[in-house]
Amino acid sequence: MSFENFGLKKALLKGITDMGFEAPTPIQRKVIPEIITGETDMIGLAQTGTGKTAAFGLPLLQQIDFHSAVTRGLVLCPTRELCLQISRDFKAYASHIAGAKIVSVYGGASFRDQLREVKQGAPVIVATPGRLIDLIQRRVVDLSQVSFVVLDEADEMLSMGFQEEIDDILKHTPPHRKTWLFSATMPHSLSGIAAKYMRNPVEITAGAKNAMAGNIDHVHYVVREKERYLALKRIIDFHPGIFGLIFCRTKNETAEVAEKLISDGYQAEAIHGDLSQPRRDYVMRQFRERRIELLVATDVAARGIDVDNISHIIHFRLPDDGENYTHRSGRTARAGKSGTAITLINIKEKGKLALIERKTSIRSRYEKLPQGRDILEKHVCAAVDRLTQPTEHPVEMEPFLPFLSEKFASLTREDLIRRIIASECDRFFKYYENAPDIHVEKESAPFNKKQADQQGSQRFFINVGELDNIQKKSISKLICHYSGMPSHQLGKIEIYRAFSFFEVPRGSAENLLTSFKHAKLGNRKVQVELAEKRGGKNKKPKKKASAKG
Repeated sequence: MSFENFGLKKALLKGITDMGFEAPTPIQRKVIPEIITGETDMIGLAQTGTGKTAAFGLPLLQQIDFHSAVTRGLVLCPTRELCLQISRDFKAYASHIAGAKIVSVYGGASFRDQLREVKQGAPVIVATPGRLIDLIQRRVVDLSQVSFVVLDEADEMLSMGFQEEIDDILKHTPPHRKTWLFSATMPHSLSGIAAKYMRNPVEITAGAKNAMAGNIDHVHYVVREKERYLALKRIIDFHPGIFGLIFCRTKNETAEVAEKLISDGYQAEAIHGDLSQPRRDYVMRQFRERRIELLVATDVAARGIDVDNISHIIHFRLPDDGENYTHRSGRTARAGKSGTAITLINIKEKGKLALIERKTSIRSRYEKLPQGRDILEKHVCAAVDRLTQPTEHPVEMEPFLPFLSEKFASLTREDLIRRIIASECDRFFKYYENAPDIHVEKESAPFNKKQADQQGSQRFFINVGELDNIQKKSISKLICHYSGMPSHQLGKIEIYRAFSFFEVPRGSAENLLTSFKHAKLGNRKVQVELAEKRGGKNKKPKKKASAKG
């Protein structure tokens, strides 16, 4: 099927041809024939990035008389970004229609400029609810002759608290107008709006109701709470070239995570409710132009973000419910492309993830956190790909070749390769060369002494003791920090004057010695050895009596 089959005006067909549209998407094939005549109310359930804007935009523009300045078409959406995106798309669709005028109305921009534009005539208005209410109350916008109302991302508008504004706006429209409602999910509150303001609507679903795109790979990692940020870094580093959104629960956490990422050398920024509109615009522009590779956001601040080619969504914290998980994850895998949604959870959050899986009908695959060597291998391969690909604007090197050949004459081919790759991956080699394994098993269990006795436990010597003013809790923290081992896997800890002993299950001891290679307590180097080297597994040194003054 092609767009010509829908009976669209030639001017609209020219516009979408200019945009490179070739064939309609599934939601467009289903929706456009139903509403092209402008005689039907409709509910469309589809994810962001499936082509919804053209699905309602082309039929709307088909019906509008642009020779009249009267407002006939109204599109409501939750955020400034989405408002601007819809307006840009509408203007592109209508680029060959003489006199076509689409006016954007949203908060955070000059009220005077928008007021002037509306007064000059606005056959189609694309608006956010808050600013539109202001213009209605000032009697600048007249909706009494509106023929078509589109509620785009309707579930997001409700979750952002726009229920009263939507009710107020729709009351100013005539009862005979047609309403087209588009949403990713269909919560109960949205069903109420449909029942109140729509007449026998046709319901169209692209994919399963309340579900997300099937081309998203859902993965989760189990982490210790104190290592959540370290795990985030590993995931980012394991995906060279990542272009992603990281979701946090609060504004403070969003700012904190972004600051840490920036401090650690990542191209990252935060977007949350406390940002000024100019700052938000700047950050979003940088992200769209890919000058920022990671955008850290709260759920509310990310509403309406419309950016193509996002490769990864990372849930730094689980959202409260399945609907938010759907909205977050739907930012990737747009327009038929694939994407990945990654979730970090601690042991206690497994039940919450399972509940979200049931509500969204998704299956999240458990994976082990990548180790240092895995990450280094990824970056070495990425460096080789960069070096072997032809450059778009090659530098003229011929004049320098004799000089370079002389300088490199003493190096073998292998030496040169090592040095080039080391310079390309220097930061990752330094960080991950001796990085501990921070992986947490999916079914972690507390230390079981009886089980440990049956399977065998390993006893270790550590050169810190009473003289270091250290307690069992401090030793436990030290071991967990460097080894990445969960504290509940530690067995018996015995503290002596100048040293201590501790036990771990034999199966957990494999990487322990390596992880303590560069360990320190303050300025003092910490040494860990097998207890056998200090007098045998079962021999315990006598505790020296401390001198009393």
